[in-house]
Amino acid sequence: MTVIRQLSPVTINRIAAGEVIERPASVAKELVENAIDAGADRIEIVTAGGGKTLLRVTDNGSGMRAEDLELAIERHCTSKLDETDLLDIRTLGFRGEALPSIGSVAELRIETRHAAEAHGWALTVSGGDRGDIEPVGLSGGTRVEVRNLFFATPARLKFLKTERAEAGAITDVIKRLALAHPSVRFTLAGSDRSPLDYAAVGEGDFRARALQVMGKDFAENSIDIDVSREGVRLSGLAGLGTLQKANALNQFLFVNGRPVRDKLLMGAIRAGYSDVMARDRFPAVVLFVDLDPHEVDVNVHPTKADVRFRDPGLVRGLLVGALRRAHQDAGHQTASTHSSATLDVLTEMAARPAPTYAARPSPSYGSRPMAFDWRTAPERPIYEAPDETARDFAPASGFAEAAQASFDVVREAVSADARAGLADVAAEALSRPLGAPRAQIHETYIVAQTETGLVIVDQHAAHERLVYERLKAEMAKGVETQMLLIPEIVDMAEEDVDRLLERAGELSEIGLMVESFGPGAVAIREIPALLGKTDVSALLRDLADDLAEWDQATRLREKLDHIAATMACHGSVRAGRRLRVEEMDALLREMEATPASGQCNHGRPTFVELKLSDIERLFGRR
Repeated sequence: MTVIRQLSPVTINRIAAGEVIERPASVAKELVENAIDAGADRIEIVTAGGGKTLLRVTDNGSGMRAEDLELAIERHCTSKLDETDLLDIRTLGFRGEALPSIGSVAELRIETRHAAEAHGWALTVSGGDRGDIEPVGLSGGTRVEVRNLFFATPARLKFLKTERAEAGAITDVIKRLALAHPSVRFTLAGSDRSPLDYAAVGEGDFRARALQVMGKDFAENSIDIDVSREGVRLSGLAGLGTLQKANALNQFLFVNGRPVRDKLLMGAIRAGYSDVMARDRFPAVVLFVDLDPHEVDVNVHPTKADVRFRDPGLVRGLLVGALRRAHQDAGHQTASTHSSATLDVLTEMAARPAPTYAARPSPSYGSRPMAFDWRTAPERPIYEAPDETARDFAPASGFAEAAQASFDVVREAVSADARAGLADVAAEALSRPLGAPRAQIHETYIVAQTETGLVIVDQHAAHERLVYERLKAEMAKGVETQMLLIPEIVDMAEEDVDRLLERAGELSEIGLMVESFGPGAVAIREIPALLGKTDVSALLRDLADDLAEWDQATRLREKLDHIAATMACHGSVRAGRRLRVEEMDALLREMEATPASGQCNHGRPTFVELKLSDIERLFGRR
């Protein structure tokens, strides 16, 4: 017979710990969030053994009185939640589960002092067993020390990763919180890591904090975002399309100051970068969504990493539109990292030792090597000298015709592909962002001169972007449709049919006419003409999957954009085509006027800029 019994408080806390405390990084997150909620502007984190052996968080916040400290380790005791309105959550923590959960599976010691107290107070909890409150000397704020995490639940230790991996996870947590709170100083140290120190910067100075956390490349190659719509504000920094990453680890998202990994927001970022980045690459962003707390539910997951918006379409539309507008405003701008990579390659080539060449065999001495003498070479310069003894050393006024012809033959044999067509354009073009075209090399790259350096343009990639933008503009005026001779009937799950019919109006705007055809089936009568012969059934199932996962029918739009990109690729200026000066100049001018022309449709840069100062360093002039 099944017997129902009530679990003990210790068991309840350990079960709660399994939901709230997944790993040492979870402990760091909860403790640092408590410090931020306490008004601290200096927070120090110390770890050992990846946080499993020791994790200590010290802050200069408001601290606690003795009676508050006693309640702090009890479940569901919090000062951050107004019971009259459970949705009005304006702090990072609110459930009061973190400290009792940690104390049930580890050795927890809390030292704290409130400004109104004469001294501090300390309390210890070990495996759920609490000690007595005792006085302690403390200047102010709170120090929380967690040792031997999961010693009370040894099975949990088996699921933790190496010390190095756990230490890295803690670092990631601190980076996210540091980005969200730039006015707070964070220091992270320990025997298992290199120290980090993020000095406090001005409130809202996201670029300065991004420079500290994400580095110079992102800070210099990101676009400011600050837009609002219907009470929702989106702010932060979005990396240029050419600043690409191999994974999504450099996407930092925050909702009302809370770090999240929300599927809706990540899908919106993907859609916002779809025109400027390949599908297997990821952008770098630091974005903040701020809205009324009643419009978002932050209590849908124990770790508070997921959120649910009351109007997800509004948030997604704002994010996608803002990112696409940012790419348009960036114009022809491209990431400076490509210029740095170019300089690194050139510097490496310049540092290589000069190649050595085998001496020419002498006709008189068979194959025995003989030193090369430039004075006897057919391509030698012919000097004019007053007498025969000074002939080989006096400065000359030019090359003799015969020697010059020989020199031209050698030069063409060595570098025929690199002959440049010199261009002569108006001097005022030098002041334009992409400068004045001076040459076309290898019939693929345009070299332009600016007032501060030079620009190298990939003519095919650049023209591909220009043609793509024209095609998109034509598609925006209305997608031409093609009526099917026999409507396509597609059977699918009823929930998928419902999702498609709910978005029938949205799908018709991009040329796909979907109608109900009884339970569990839809009929397709018209498709976009651009698709030509396509598997309509497979396309519709993909759209249903998109709606289920992202709540947006992205697949058809992406397919149309992909077709437009393919048409642009085949319809653009190919590599190997020689351009006239006027064509090169027209290409540069149109790039300057076209949104997102700094990268092609596949996310590759269309040009690289080298500053004159960098070029001078290559040649030792600086």
